[in-house]
Amino acid sequence: MPGGGREALEHELADCLWSVLILAHRYGVDLDHAFRRTMDELDSSISARLPPK
Repeated sequence: MPGGGREALEHELADCLWSVLILAHRYGVDLDHAFRRTMDELDSSISARLPPK
């Protein structure tokens, strides 16, 4: 197990990513498609809240 600080953060982030990849594989989720769709939705949502340019 890593020490504290940055090394611990890197370890935890990698662990989370591994879990997400395993779940996506298990349930047949296209992560690339889901990520792009979600980012587009977030972009639209945030843009709608910003004042016009």
